[in-house]
Amino acid sequence: MSFTVAIVGRPNVGKSTLFNRLVGKKLALVDDTPGVTRDRRPGDAKLIDLRFRIIDTAGLEQSGPDTLQGRMWAQTEAAIDEADLSLFLVDAKGGLTPADETLAEMLRRRGKPVVLVANKSEARGSDGGFYDAFTLGLGEPCPISAEHGQGMLDLRDAIVAAIGEDRAYPPEDDVAETDIDLRPTFKDEDGEEEEAEAYDETKPLRVAIVGRPNAGKSTLINRFLGEDRLLTGPEAGITRDSISVEWEWRGRTIKMFDTAGMRRKAKVQEKLEKLSVADALRAIRFAETVVIVFDATIPFEKQDLQIVDLVLREGRAAVLAFNKWDLVEDWQTVLADLREKTERLLPQARGIRAVPISGHTGYGLDRLMQAIIETDKTWNRRISTARLNRWLESQTIQHPPPAVSGRRLKLKYMTQVKARPPGFMISCTRPDALPESYVRYLINGLRNDFDLPGVPIRMHFRSGDNPYESKAKKRR
Repeated sequence: MSFTVAIVGRPNVGKSTLFNRLVGKKLALVDDTPGVTRDRRPGDAKLIDLRFRIIDTAGLEQSGPDTLQGRMWAQTEAAIDEADLSLFLVDAKGGLTPADETLAEMLRRRGKPVVLVANKSEARGSDGGFYDAFTLGLGEPCPISAEHGQGMLDLRDAIVAAIGEDRAYPPEDDVAETDIDLRPTFKDEDGEEEEAEAYDETKPLRVAIVGRPNAGKSTLINRFLGEDRLLTGPEAGITRDSISVEWEWRGRTIKMFDTAGMRRKAKVQEKLEKLSVADALRAIRFAETVVIVFDATIPFEKQDLQIVDLVLREGRAAVLAFNKWDLVEDWQTVLADLREKTERLLPQARGIRAVPISGHTGYGLDRLMQAIIETDKTWNRRISTARLNRWLESQTIQHPPPAVSGRRLKLKYMTQVKARPPGFMISCTRPDALPESYVRYLINGLRNDFDLPGVPIRMHFRSGDNPYESKAKKRR
């Protein structure tokens, strides 16, 4: 993007609403409650013909640096320092407050371009607040309505005037395009040519970090980044929005999503927490690999198991991270106990990769990233049809399908219909009569024989076409 813009202002002036308007999606949580936004959230904005990077920030709440509000404001100051331009939002309907004057003075001291924006200008009685904004000494305010999209053209003109046309409209680079299909092909053991989608080691990887509140998710991501990018603290439930951050690991771009802690559904009563959990669920669906963070001091709570089951039912590749390992004393005994419980309590994810880590000290983070990459490879794996049918034949010989109502079921043909997660289709007689126990036998055999540990496997059955069906209808 050509330049970066930070949206700043006191709580509840409409910063997140304007952010969602500019990025064209409902990325940031919006509620009437002041102080919903806590972390700084970046996004790619589009305003008429302008393209720029935008950062949503927490509202100014004057408090001590050791308090949650103080740490939130430190994140906002970091966004202002990072940005080339600040959009200073004031509430034209509610009028100015001392917090607006404090923030205006701070922005003047920074010496960076500022666009004063009078939001909620569509409301009756907003003229007084609009004219009061002139007293801040930051120039003429730009009247808009972030909720209704009014005044966006004037806002674009104000941004261009503040940043300069050369910065606002940089020359575009020519990008060469090619229509050549570079995917390799191979021949299986029977000489049948199939298309192979080779695993791309350079493709950006989307990873969601989920878990119960206060499991250390934000601290873990900060340790990966090497900076205090996300708001952390001893309080449970600090994170509300699902914040995405990008960094590189061994030359590969990793896009990580920090999510709100997920409590038991019965305990989630407030509307804001429901919005946060819904945002975390969207992050899980958008991600490719999901890291479920356990508190190693109190692992395998009922909610932990439910989160793992949710991730697997969504079809995501899952990795377990036992965080706070620096607080464990007898680590050999604890590790053996965790391995036993993982196998016993998560039979639907047999072979799932689990790594002890410490987000506070950085212990085990390289092993965690390696487990993420290996799990993603497994999640993307494809198996040739010839190999699958030879495997199916050997499985049915070792353990034939049961007979139902005196007629034995026949498994005729097998193929992989999709990856991400691996999905297989078996053509058979009377698929509805195939017992669940035999389906589990086939899935476990696939895991063991084709090295598919810890990823969800989808198995579909269908009856083969009857070539005599049309003739039978004619005789009738």
